[in-house]
Amino acid sequence: MRRSCALGSILGGLALLAPASAWAQDPIHKAGRGLVNVLTGWLELPKQVALGKQEENPLTGMTMGLVKGAGLTLLRGGIGLFEVVTFPLPYPKDFASPYEQMELSDYAWE
Repeated sequence: MRRSCALGSILGGLALLAPASAWAQDPIHKAGRGLVNVLTGWLELPKQVALGKQEENPLTGMTMGLVKGAGLTLLRGGIGLFEVVTFPLPYPKDFASPYEQMELSDYAWE
């Protein structure tokens, strides 16, 4: 019991000593973006179908757009849910967003 209290005190003290400038985004921005993506992630489906329709073969493009849109809908919703759940935990410094690594915009309509 004393060991776990001591470990908790050490970890808590280290967290307080971490500089505030080491975090890239505020929790409100992270929670808001996550919530918006959970609620509007389904927009990827019609967006990708419309983009696929503009390709050389519209039927193949729409089919691939449907598949890609379904995948991006699940991906965007999952990342959004992750951001909503973990919004109090800040991202590391110089980390803009998890969407950037997947070459996605922060929101489905962008």
